[in-house]
Amino acid sequence: MTHQAFTDVESELGVTAACRLTGRSRATHYRRLRPPAPRLPRKPQVQPSALTAEERAAVLELMNSEEYAELAPAQIWARELDAGRYHCSVSTMYRILREKGQSGERRRQAVHPAKAVPELVASGPSQVFTWDITKAAGPLKGVWYHAYVIIDIFSRYIVGHTVERAESAVRAEELIRDAIVRNGIVPETVHADRGTSMTSKRVSQLLIDLGVTRSHSRPKVSNDNPYSEAHFKTTKYMADYPERFDSLAHAREWFDAFIAYYNHEHRHSGIGWHTPASVHFGTAEEVRDQRAVTLAEAYARHPERFGRRPRPPEIPQQAWINDPAKRREPAPQIS
Repeated sequence: MTHQAFTDVESELGVTAACRLTGRSRATHYRRLRPPAPRLPRKPQVQPSALTAEERAAVLELMNSEEYAELAPAQIWARELDAGRYHCSVSTMYRILREKGQSGERRRQAVHPAKAVPELVASGPSQVFTWDITKAAGPLKGVWYHAYVIIDIFSRYIVGHTVERAESAVRAEELIRDAIVRNGIVPETVHADRGTSMTSKRVSQLLIDLGVTRSHSRPKVSNDNPYSEAHFKTTKYMADYPERFDSLAHAREWFDAFIAYYNHEHRHSGIGWHTPASVHFGTAEEVRDQRAVTLAEAYARHPERFGRRPRPPEIPQQAWINDPAKRREPAPQIS
């Protein structure tokens, strides 16, 4: 209903009857007759006791000073009070920090640059060694032995190993030195993860003295040390791997026998099903030629048994840690 029509009804029946007839609230009717005056914007209320802008800036500077940057406001308040200085209440200190977005961690945080992805390639034996330490269960719960293993990534040959009661930078340095001496060739690079023994000063200094490049895995990225991880899996999946070793002597005896088998008898899929010793010491091509002769004779006798002329597996010409052409970034491990 238009305002004019409502006014005509009101003049005849009165306000109450007109509102009832039209369904309009009387409060709405009177509010429209006398609309309230527009509200003026409120002036910001300033407490007479509030700190001035200069005082607030001075308090913030105090809390961010070298002396107090790592302390909570309550600590700062108490220490300043003990020194005979009062600036404001503890709650005001927190309020000032919130306004500046500093109510969380104010201490200086260490910023670590992103660790580079190790990209290592070997085109022959004695170029890149990788090593790691794995635990082997001892005779009692909580007793562990530590197996150190150094691998040539091209040949998969174990160039050095030992089993000890505990991790030791001294023992690691001795093992690496002895392994290089026995191998007769100083490798170009030695790769390891970031364990305490691997990053110790003794091991680092040894490699520096020998002119060997040090390489380390990124934190919590097991794929950066794939050869050691794969070797330890092979070790612990052996049928005769003990659930627990009776003694340190037992552990050393078992690992000695296993690594002799692994180096000289185990045919490794990653190196064309040759033994690591054969690839490491240069007899793999001769073995492959003999395999080719055997396969050719078998083909000549029964060609119908083959879909095509058989050939022995190729020996890879390179071994990579993180081949950039194939690498996919693994998800970081969460401990």
